[in-house]
Amino acid sequence: MPGADRAGAGRPVSASGGAAGAGAGVPGEGPLLLGVRHHGPGSARAVRAALEAARPGVVLVEGPPEADALIPLAAHADMRPPVALLAHAVDEPGRSAFWPLAEFSPEWVAVRWALEHDVPARFIDLPAAHTLAWRAADEDESAHADREGQAGGRGRGAGRGTPPPDVRDGPGTAVPDVRGDPLAVLAAAAGHDDPERWWEDVIEHRGVAEGDAFAPFAALEEAMTALRETGEDGEGGDEGGGAHGRDLVREAWMRLRIRAAGREFAQGVAVVCGAWHVPALRRRVAVAADRALVKGLPRTKVDMTWVPWTHRRLSRAGGYGAGIESPGWYGHLFAAADRPVERWLTGVAQLLREEDRVVSPAHVIEAVRLAEALAAVRGRPLPGLTEVTDAARAVLCDGSDVPLALVHDRLVVGDVLGEVPAGAPAVPLQRDLARSQRRLRLKPEAPERELELDLRKETDAGRSRLLHRLRLLGIGWGEPAASRSTGTFRETWRLRWEPELSVRVAEAGVWGTTVLSAATARAEADAVAARDLAEVTALAERCLLAGLPDALSPVMRILADRAALDTDVGHLAEALPALVRALRYGDVRGTDTEALAEVAAGLAERVFVGLPAACAALDADAAEEMRRHVDAVHTAVGLLGGTPAPGHGDPRPRWRAVLRTLSARDTVPGVVRGRAVRLLLDDGELAPDEAARLMGLALSPGTAPADAAAWVEGFVGGGSGGGMLLLHDERLLALIDTWLTGVPAEAFTDVLPLLRRTFSAHEPGVRRGVGELVRRGPGARGSVTGAGSGIPGFAAGLDTARADAVLPVVRLILGRDRVRDDDLTGVDTA
Repeated sequence: MPGADRAGAGRPVSASGGAAGAGAGVPGEGPLLLGVRHHGPGSARAVRAALEAARPGVVLVEGPPEADALIPLAAHADMRPPVALLAHAVDEPGRSAFWPLAEFSPEWVAVRWALEHDVPARFIDLPAAHTLAWRAADEDESAHADREGQAGGRGRGAGRGTPPPDVRDGPGTAVPDVRGDPLAVLAAAAGHDDPERWWEDVIEHRGVAEGDAFAPFAALEEAMTALRETGEDGEGGDEGGGAHGRDLVREAWMRLRIRAAGREFAQGVAVVCGAWHVPALRRRVAVAADRALVKGLPRTKVDMTWVPWTHRRLSRAGGYGAGIESPGWYGHLFAAADRPVERWLTGVAQLLREEDRVVSPAHVIEAVRLAEALAAVRGRPLPGLTEVTDAARAVLCDGSDVPLALVHDRLVVGDVLGEVPAGAPAVPLQRDLARSQRRLRLKPEAPERELELDLRKETDAGRSRLLHRLRLLGIGWGEPAASRSTGTFRETWRLRWEPELSVRVAEAGVWGTTVLSAATARAEADAVAARDLAEVTALAERCLLAGLPDALSPVMRILADRAALDTDVGHLAEALPALVRALRYGDVRGTDTEALAEVAAGLAERVFVGLPAACAALDADAAEEMRRHVDAVHTAVGLLGGTPAPGHGDPRPRWRAVLRTLSARDTVPGVVRGRAVRLLLDDGELAPDEAARLMGLALSPGTAPADAAAWVEGFVGGGSGGGMLLLHDERLLALIDTWLTGVPAEAFTDVLPLLRRTFSAHEPGVRRGVGELVRRGPGARGSVTGAGSGIPGFAAGLDTARADAVLPVVRLILGRDRVRDDDLTGVDTA
């Protein structure tokens, strides 16, 4: 198991095959070398059988020796694999490496056997202190970036780095790379084109014969010896560099540890390691030569602990290169003592039934028969994953790959999340986080789930604060999602715990020993480093969400200073909405926002003063950006008016005056003028007749077509609901219709993209209604919109026939069987 991959978390599982070459078949002729495939259930069963037969005095396992003190925790009642050993540099926690172990990992089985039989167990691979130091050196050498990207060991085999993907035996002839994928070479030699299938046939489906526990290891050691000789001949001997050179250093270190254990334990030594390393560990090398290889290695100070892992992260699809594509299937093979095919297909049927698919016991029986028939036709000893998948597709999924994808995701890979005892070593921040998770009953889980929070409840408010604090620290356990409720007392989160979050927690430990203190320190540092005003205002909002009163004060000081010095109206307008949104949190979270209200009111006043001048002489892109600022400020002022700061009064009248100024200035871009008119009309500050007059002026023949189209965009575009306005106001629709039909042909092509963008934002039903009105023409529009009351879109009296038609629906909505008609249709027409 070499060091980490470039993502910082991957146990570089080796490329060599599985249950390889134990040290010669008879224990007592030197160390018992049990070569394995990492995460191979067949290797795990063979290791247990060999240890039971040999009864060694010590068990040595490929892994970082800094973890020796953590081995006893493997026997803890609360330890449930998959788990991983996590090593991280003390001075740079982000530089880390994982060594994952599943229940079916041979290393895990060896450790558990040793603990169950009171036999010492030790890790003998190169220390993580050297592995992480090597990694840091690689990252510092940009010239070797490509090689470093391959150094994570993403092959199938037994704990070694990954060389180039293939070598060529001649012009145009590609053969599997012996060092990169020994499994593929062995499979090809046996006449198989699929290494995974060959491995299943040879190892996973093979039982360990009684009295012959060492035979498979001896056979695979012989095969690996031949492969290494071939690879070394092709590479010019053992003097290669890169990943190969580091393999030599690791193997020298392991030989030294094996010799030391042999001197200490007379009862015998058993070594569980990647099969590729067995020939090198068997080789007789002078002690002085091994010591020379490991002398002067770079090192760094590291901490180690156990962390939970997931089946999904054991899959190569997860990017960690653990060497198996189907951890759920391998776990099933290891756990199913008998009838693995029947049990697997029964589980598939249960999953499909939970998804409301019709699957009967007869389907399962037929699928088992088909899987066994396919195995017989293909010459396999037992049905493998390929056969049970084909049978499930044909019989249980009706030939569809859609439900089969669900089976692959939930069963073949799976979302199993391991557990680690509370007593495992951890940084103080991790311990505080674990306490908070238990107190708030917020358990980390691998599958993604949605969490609805009611902030009026103490527990839910605490959960919200914890999740927001973790986001401030860069620990993305939860991501906010759109809530089904519009109330500010509701929050929706999507939660999913990923193993690499343990690294993020270790990194965040530099900010404090508790989540609260760390988030506070991080917020203060981020406020000082913020590049613009919007970042500081967003940070103030996050401090309120996270419940960080100690951080809010310095953030507000920095915010006030930045706001006083920033003269860019766009920056001020961009910063105001976040501040005003934050003011609303005081009602639900009980946060004192008086200082925030003072800054927000001052910021709003500066926007009011500078906005008209800032809207002059803008190009199309800048005008559209300013229109978005106007929308945001309008929403913010509406919220701010409900909670005005002491001494400032209601800002809404002042804002309306600014909108009137914008709507009347010819130097203001059309899209901003149109939006100002629309906002005034929606607020009832502008009469419909006056809005129609302003539109008529904007769409008059003297206005350039492009500017007129921009005015229309501002008035009815941008998802503002302008389409409904056109449906119910015949005059406005007629003005746009008349202007559009009068646009000169040479200018129509220029304004068409803007108009398409304007009307494409409307709902399909609205677009269809507007199109119907235009098709009917001005004379027939009254039949759709209604007229006669003087108010466009409304008739003079109540249409009782149309009202009666909706009464059943209203009763259904209200949930009342009997509702008096007078309650629903009574209208005071006095």
